[in-house]
Amino acid sequence: MGRTLTVEVSVETIRNPQQEESLKHATRITNGMVSKFRDDLGSANCQLMSLYSVCSSEVPPGPVDQKFQSIVIGCVLEDQKKIKRRLETLLRNIENSDKAIKLLEHSKGASSKVLQANAERRLN
Repeated sequence: MGRTLTVEVSVETIRNPQQEESLKHATRITNGMVSKFRDDLGSANCQLMSLYSVCSSEVPPGPVDQKFQSIVIGCVLEDQKKIKRRLETLLRNIENSDKAIKLLEHSKGASSKVLQANAERRLN
């Protein structure tokens, strides 16, 4: 009697063509948000919040993107969860980058004050 050396397990989400197309469309929209951040962080952040409001079970703080909502509803539940996680990751990344920028600005301001004080001491 022989022994099996390896076992390969594959789990796939079953989607009909409409669900497949909805997932592709939702993915294009979320991926497009990344390029929008480079152009205009403020408006991209607002748009990202309206996309995230579609996936959130809580009362949205702002407007909901109706078009994106109809696209997400067309996806399988597993895909809806993946879309929500992707949007959460993007929001978290923006928040972290904002904090990093503020820290840099604060440290620049503090270091310029030190330099200015040193220059004044040298002049006096």
